[in-house]
Amino acid sequence: MKIIILGAGQVGGTLAEHLASEANDITVVDTDAERLRDLGDRLDIRTVQGRASFPTVLRQAGADDADMLVAVTNSDETNMVACQVAHTLFHTPTKIARVREAAYLTRAGLFDNDAIPVDVLISPEQVVTHYIKRLIEHPGALQVIDFAEGKAQLVAVKAYYGGPLVGQQLRQLREHMPNVETRVAAIFRRDRPILPQGDTVIEADDEVFFIAAKANIRAVMSEMRRLDETYKRIVIAGGGQIGERLAEAIESRYQVKIIEMNPARCRYLSDTLDSTVVLQGSASDRDLLLEENIADADIFLALTNDDEANIMSSLLAKRLGAKKVMTIINNPAYVDLIQGGDIDIAISPQLATIGTLLAHVRRGDIVSVHSLRRGAAEAIEAIAHGDSKSSKVIGKAIRDIGLPPGTTIGAIIRDEEVIIAHDDTVIATGDHVILFLVDKKHIRDVEKLFHVGLSFF
Repeated sequence: MKIIILGAGQVGGTLAEHLASEANDITVVDTDAERLRDLGDRLDIRTVQGRASFPTVLRQAGADDADMLVAVTNSDETNMVACQVAHTLFHTPTKIARVREAAYLTRAGLFDNDAIPVDVLISPEQVVTHYIKRLIEHPGALQVIDFAEGKAQLVAVKAYYGGPLVGQQLRQLREHMPNVETRVAAIFRRDRPILPQGDTVIEADDEVFFIAAKANIRAVMSEMRRLDETYKRIVIAGGGQIGERLAEAIESRYQVKIIEMNPARCRYLSDTLDSTVVLQGSASDRDLLLEENIADADIFLALTNDDEANIMSSLLAKRLGAKKVMTIINNPAYVDLIQGGDIDIAISPQLATIGTLLAHVRRGDIVSVHSLRRGAAEAIEAIAHGDSKSSKVIGKAIRDIGLPPGTTIGAIIRDEEVIIAHDDTVIATGDHVILFLVDKKHIRDVEKLFHVGLSFF
């Protein structure tokens, strides 16, 4: 597939890295020559220096015969104009744009083909807000991912000493929970993946990924670890777009406080939010945190744009007694360094956004793609189309499907039913199939499995 990526920042660069390793023809456009040189040295891609929305620059990048344009520069306006130019002059089939500003996103009809022709809108703030909201709703989870509109969920937890299943074989999960269907999809032990088998023994500190129907998630979590109490008191550091959206989404169910430095922004938040308490000051002000009883907070969320400020305020909040801290980290190099110590969960907006983008770039009918463990593995939701003659998966039991190495099928969603996968489970037309890959180099092979042969047409 011939893809033009506009913007060589964190998202554009990471996306180029993912796609270049999968035999796509990638061109990256940016005004920053140094960034482009760095990407070109590391990856097998073309680079073009120039303004992403200029017709001459897009033509130089190969827009005449590109299959897809992905506009992820730091400017909403540049992304929108680039999609318009690609549509009008080059008839680019698929145009994806990152748009951050809520004022654009809330206008109905703005992104239709007869207005601004954007096929897929990506809002990092919306993606990250939803991601954090799910973590708040599942105390103790390291990652929560929805499949088939939330019918099934994939949850990552750290196995604790004293958990009922810790030290026991996976096959005993069914004995512990005879009425609950679940499947352990992947285990990471000391940062290395283990493909789970029936005789695999769960050890303390393993990161365990399991899938189940949404209603059964808490029951399965209780097998791995002591269940955390439901959160009540939440402190948000940073009243920017993510902080505001998150407070708006959760303030009816939790006691929420926002700490924001900018006085004008504080006044705006006070006028906009219903029950959230807005405090003007620095989240790394020890006296302010003590005054606001940070030791009573169930969760402290550092959501500013400054990684260092987020890290320092989180460490201070944890030292002063906050039960759990989550921190947004924009620099991917920091994420693995800090998660799991005093900071419980590090959230990478780039990785959350990349998953959304990849779902629209993959071949075959791929509904969603999610990075697991900060990009170390992937979970994919694919739809099976065709019949037993035209499809490599339909009408076959899972044991008879030639899955690539390191790939497992965790569950199938058929209409409203969540079917946990077993060797004898047969895939039918229209099934949503949830797959896990611990080795991303086999993604293209998974896509080929869900291609429909010509006899289908």
